[in-house]
Amino acid sequence: MIHIVTPVFNRKKFTKKYLEALGKQTVKDFKVIIVDDGSTDGTSEMIESEFPDVVLLREEGGLWWAEATNIGVRHAIEHRATYVMTLNDDTLPESDYIEKMIYWSKKEPEALLGALAVDVNTGKAIFGGQIRNWKNGKDINILDSLNEEEMHGLHKVNFFPGRGLLIPIKVFKEVGLYDSKHFPQTVSDLDFTFRSSNVGFEIYCNYDSKIKIYPDESATIKLRNNKSFKKYIEHLFGRRGGGNLKFFTIFVFKNAPKRYLIPFLINGLARRILGYWIK
Repeated sequence: MIHIVTPVFNRKKFTKKYLEALGKQTVKDFKVIIVDDGSTDGTSEMIESEFPDVVLLREEGGLWWAEATNIGVRHAIEHRATYVMTLNDDTLPESDYIEKMIYWSKKEPEALLGALAVDVNTGKAIFGGQIRNWKNGKDINILDSLNEEEMHGLHKVNFFPGRGLLIPIKVFKEVGLYDSKHFPQTVSDLDFTFRSSNVGFEIYCNYDSKIKIYPDESATIKLRNNKSFKKYIEHLFGRRGGGNLKFFTIFVFKNAPKRYLIPFLINGLARRILGYWIK
């Protein structure tokens, strides 16, 4: 059975809409695990009263995404899950989302499967997976190379964010959990999938499984909107900062091929330091 793990913190309205969307799935053979990391806005109380079938793990706060997810993953493993799906509460899975994940997981039972992300406002596909080229330091966006007729089925990538990712339990047993020590919030999901890819697990974006997302809710986007020096510092050093220099450096030393490590590191640091003001 699939166990869906979702950390939440003080986003009761998003969490409610998200759980309502999961309740409309065309298949019901899954379990939802919510890890509430110390919400004070009534999130846990709402879940207990309106979604009694949800497994609610109430924590005291300060875990951030990676360790909160690890708590949910451990619970899923203890309760004999065959797959874990990591999914954020600021998403709206389409009604056949899990059905299409199950369909493709039967064809690729040991692969990690991500979801096609579409803009909740426009319905336009905005993220369909990437392939990292360590040699030139660039990420190739799969969407850019596909026409409309090709936007279905599985498309291979070499890493994927944790937003809507189906993971066989076997992967956790071989590569471990999310690295919450080095990456408490951002980067931990990308690090996990690179570690998985590096030991031979294949990763795909499943274009038949779609989730609607709120692009402006991304912490990285918020820091780039209405740029300021304060946001710049948060971008480079904050736990939510997409350009966090410490996280990036550790990530590169953990995952980059040795022959490309130094040029990739230098290029990446420069892009993070200068790119904030350019993009």
